[in-house]
Amino acid sequence: MKLNIPWLLWAIISSVYALEAAEAISPEKQLSTSGHTNNWAVLVSTSRFWFNYRHMANTLSLYRTVKRLGVPDSQIILMMADDIACNPRNAFPGTIFNNMDQAIDLYGDDIEVDYRGYEVTVENFVRLLTDRWDENQPRSKRLLTDENSNVFIYLTGHGGNEFLKFQDAEEIGAYDLADTFQQMHEKKRYKEIFFMIDTCQANTMYLRIYSPNILCVGSSRLDESSYSHHSDMDVGVAVIDRFTYYTLEFLEKIDKNSQTTIDKLFEEYTFENVHSHPGIRTDLYGRDPATVRLTDFFGNVQEVTVRDKNELLLSTVKSTRMQEGQLPVDDHEILRIPISNKGYESTALHQVSKKESQIIMAVLVAFLGLIWAVSKE
Repeated sequence: MKLNIPWLLWAIISSVYALEAAEAISPEKQLSTSGHTNNWAVLVSTSRFWFNYRHMANTLSLYRTVKRLGVPDSQIILMMADDIACNPRNAFPGTIFNNMDQAIDLYGDDIEVDYRGYEVTVENFVRLLTDRWDENQPRSKRLLTDENSNVFIYLTGHGGNEFLKFQDAEEIGAYDLADTFQQMHEKKRYKEIFFMIDTCQANTMYLRIYSPNILCVGSSRLDESSYSHHSDMDVGVAVIDRFTYYTLEFLEKIDKNSQTTIDKLFEEYTFENVHSHPGIRTDLYGRDPATVRLTDFFGNVQEVTVRDKNELLLSTVKSTRMQEGQLPVDDHEILRIPISNKGYESTALHQVSKKESQIIMAVLVAFLGLIWAVSKE
């Protein structure tokens, strides 16, 4: 029997294109993972006084967002002067809004401020990140991260060329921030850091950072201001900054199971939106932002770290013998005990993934095309 070569070539080419399409749309191919097991957020408003209302609203807006996406209060450190809600000038006592429609009260009755008033200092910020405290510091005011933690750090306030003011009383410089991050790296206090800063000349604050696995974004470049978005005439002041406004507008569209990547957020940072030139620094970061889920930093996706079975066996046997008042046993003697995994073998059926189903479909199309080509002869 003689084969119809053109039809056979069509079948092969179509199968190749089908496989390429499956690779292109497969989320398993597009998305990467950091391997982190916990998420933390450090949210800081470095300003005080009534006319800096928007900086407090910026910070509380991010606080509301990370909580909505699953990060618990126990893993959020909130630092702010906290002098707005009950300020005598506030026409709406006990409230803080980030929009003129006043739809959301950011202050509400469910916020936990960890550092307030004059506790918001450069020293406390650096001590927080590096965990340099004495034994009297309460756990609720410590950043209890480890080498498996993804940390989102957000700063807003008044800044300049390589400095950020804390409550108009002191400053933290770009070199100070860079050295603080390096201490975190040396002490294995993070897996990855997403550093976001919304101030005037914000991009200058991340230029001196040299530690690995840190993704940075700022609201404005050297000699540029960071602008407010709009004012609320009833409140009497600006209620949110442009950079943070468009950040929140995008994050409101996602939920804790979202597969949306960070590069999509970066696309919102246009000059038309922000009225300045936001900056993004990726050279220190080990992954392509186009493959990184927003929820890797704004959410709280928990993953399980499996300990070595020998380590588990040793700790269990030693603990049991101590409870029973028996003498300790040498580690090597414990490890000579035979262990069978037969009873734990899974009998569950294999679940076909989306990628596998696409490949099966591509092969099926090629096979049907081949049959068609043969039948045409």
